[in-house]
Amino acid sequence: MAHKSKSKDKHDQGGGNGGDEGEPPAAGPGPDEPSPSFAQPQPGADPTEFVIHHPTDDAAYAKIDKLNKAHKLRPIAFPAPRGGVEPRLTLADIYGTSGAAAEKMITQSGQLVFHSVGDTGSTRGPESQSEVADKMVSDFNESEPKDVPKFFLHLGDVIYNFGEAEYYYDQFYDPYRGYPAPIVALAGNHDGMTVPGSNATTLAAFLDNFCAEDFHRTADSGGLLRTAQIQPGVFYTFEAPFLRCFVLYSNTLEDPGVISSEDGTWPEIGDSQLAYLEAALKRAKHEKFAGAIVIAHHHPAYTAGTTHGWSITLREEVDAICEKVGLWPHAVLSGHAHNYQRFTRLHGAMQIPYIIAGNGGHAVAKLSRKGQLPLRAPTKLQMPKGDKDQVILESYDDQNYGYLRIVVTETQLRIEYHPASDGETAKTPDDTVVVDLATRLITPL
Repeated sequence: MAHKSKSKDKHDQGGGNGGDEGEPPAAGPGPDEPSPSFAQPQPGADPTEFVIHHPTDDAAYAKIDKLNKAHKLRPIAFPAPRGGVEPRLTLADIYGTSGAAAEKMITQSGQLVFHSVGDTGSTRGPESQSEVADKMVSDFNESEPKDVPKFFLHLGDVIYNFGEAEYYYDQFYDPYRGYPAPIVALAGNHDGMTVPGSNATTLAAFLDNFCAEDFHRTADSGGLLRTAQIQPGVFYTFEAPFLRCFVLYSNTLEDPGVISSEDGTWPEIGDSQLAYLEAALKRAKHEKFAGAIVIAHHHPAYTAGTTHGWSITLREEVDAICEKVGLWPHAVLSGHAHNYQRFTRLHGAMQIPYIIAGNGGHAVAKLSRKGQLPLRAPTKLQMPKGDKDQVILESYDDQNYGYLRIVVTETQLRIEYHPASDGETAKTPDDTVVVDLATRLITPL
């Protein structure tokens, strides 16, 4: 999807912008044009190398490991979102002047389709991320308009390893230069991490590129047409026909995820996200929202294998609010572990899918170490003492890059997993789970 030239100027002027060599990039929206821009009109071939070489971060990680061993590594305070207790963003908002028409079309068709995956940024080269992005773009070639994806929900870790602005072109704008729809995101730990001892500001580039106050092209886009997203902050409710997605920021620790002060353990973080989630769930219940409710946070509640641990306190805090309000999600989406994992949580009479989609382009991580036998699914997780729920690992892929294609109707939430290695013409998912919105039970396929 990107021009093969190594030069950033040639990337901007060549096939990516659809102009002749030397032709300046087309202008993005100006002050009197409140609509966003997405894909290049004629994206060229995929790049073979990065414009900016990504050096090793071994020295920075040595400092981080030292702080971690001394128990001196802490989550980092973040700017409050715009929009009060429950910041909100709608599909109509992210489409600008065509937003009302987009929502009307989805409502009339009776179906919403969108993509989701995280951990896309690669430091090794563009090939793996391009493989996933190209297959995602192929999903726009549909005979029925209702089957075309309407947006991409990124599950965090857009940029590795420290969310640096200089890598946004290579790791975000260029790979998705052919993606013809809005991209909204939640922030991952690498988007907020800073090098110890540096003067870097946490989340600075993420906020510039995803949480702008208006549609405009940032310097980080390298002249490509995609405009900055207008999310209110790092936690917010995203609303679309048939869907409400509650986005949380699980901060910068490698493990576990942190969304609150945890009763004073992290006073700098505060409890604004807990207040937000309670307010958002209460509003959904008060309005008798009958669509799909999805909670998304970068660090997963459950994982299999040894790559990343569970975020137990995060899950317990979310559970407590859901129990208090009396409203639970139909599914929970995360990234962080660099592979695909799908769990079923049996909670009371409900069956809740917990899905990790963290194989969007960064190096895929195996679930078993060298010398260990591969995991066999389905298999029950060994739960902590006192946890009465059963959690079953239903399916996983620790070999391929891939993404989720999610379909929501008035009655069902369907989550499909598509490995990029299947190729752009393959449309049959390798794994699927369907949730009945009314019964909150998984529907047999």
